[in-house]
Amino acid sequence: MKKPVQGHSFQGLMPPGDTKGATRRGLLGPRNIAVLAAATGCLIVGYLVLQAGSPSLAAVLLVVGYCVLFPLAIAL
Repeated sequence: MKKPVQGHSFQGLMPPGDTKGATRRGLLGPRNIAVLAAATGCLIVGYLVLQAGSPSLAAVLLVVGYCVLFPLAIAL
């Protein structure tokens, strides 16, 4: 059986644990939530417009919602 190695420390590998004055931030900030709400609204309107019979406008709204606003909400 090998003897456990002693005297090694992981202090140099870990970031400093100084959290004085730091506040824990949630996963989503206010901007993220606002853009996410806009994306959800855009998608709802897009599907309602699609149901009403205007596929061109619905396609634009759905592409903006899925391809622009949702990634923007994640990135902010």
